[in-house]
Amino acid sequence: MSRVGKVPVLIPDKVKVDIKGHTVSVEGPKGKVSKTFANVVTLTLADQKVTVAPADDSRFAQAMYGTARSVIAGMVKGASEGFLKELEIQGVGFKANLKGKQLDLALGYSHAIIFDIPDGIKVTVTDQTKLKIEGADKQLVGQVTASIRAYYPPEPYKGKGVRIVGERVRRKEGKTVA
Repeated sequence: MSRVGKVPVLIPDKVKVDIKGHTVSVEGPKGKVSKTFANVVTLTLADQKVTVAPADDSRFAQAMYGTARSVIAGMVKGASEGFLKELEIQGVGFKANLKGKQLDLALGYSHAIIFDIPDGIKVTVTDQTKLKIEGADKQLVGQVTASIRAYYPPEPYKGKGVRIVGERVRRKEGKTVA
């Protein structure tokens, strides 16, 4: 039995939640997020609280209702406060520029990498090497961050590449001439 799933999700005053069947829509000052859950969970909204319960006694229902509650809590937090991930680019000549809804990355390849920024995500570039990725959807913010990082992950010898701020890269010693 999930301990997380038993706790109701409290909704702040500035956030509006709408439940239609198994679809939950959350709207707040930072944006709008909507998700559809499996029909093994029962969702109820009462007194500015969302309560999640398993629809039956199956193992899948018992496993999913804690997950559904956690996702709904993330949706409420994203709509009210938003989520933020920061990236930094290290390497000589490595830089990023914002061109409308596209991110232009120069990462040492023979061509520029053009990344289309999805709706609901705001990217800010400072000093051409620092990126801030903001949005209301936690999953989408993480996916955009991982996609940008995947173009040139930090390498262990010189440490150059795209890394998440605070990420620790294990450095290796290069070959030595005997």
